[in-house]
Amino acid sequence: MLYEGLLLFGVMFGATAVFLLLRLIVPPLARTGAAGLQVWGFLALGLYFVWFWRKRGQTLAMQTWRMRVVNADGSRISLGRAVVRYLLAWVWVAAAVGVIHLSGASRWAGAGVALACLLAWGALAWFDPQRQFLHDRLAGTRLVRD
Repeated sequence: MLYEGLLLFGVMFGATAVFLLLRLIVPPLARTGAAGLQVWGFLALGLYFVWFWRKRGQTLAMQTWRMRVVNADGSRISLGRAVVRYLLAWVWVAAAVGVIHLSGASRWAGAGVALACLLAWGALAWFDPQRQFLHDRLAGTRLVRD
């Protein structure tokens, strides 16, 4: 995850630069503020992951670790399944945001909640008989060694 995060820093840097340039050219984008930038980032990350999962079944970081995303039967995943997998992978983030919002947690307590949700999401794979993440199980995909 750390290596993927390093690569995603570059993806988000480029996506943010494009968004800021587009805000100068397209007036309605200038009115979207921080929410517009967040949606843009979510879409940029989605494009990155879905593109690589469809192209070779692996992102650049996954190539290094020799992992691949495939359908449950071992075949290449479809565009729809890649999109579903991406969206389901964000469930832990939605859970963390919901808990933080409902509890009114402070910044540091909120960071602790987010970390706890991340760790719980990762730990769920240990309880799966095939050691698959919950979003893979729900999307009908799995990670395999390359």
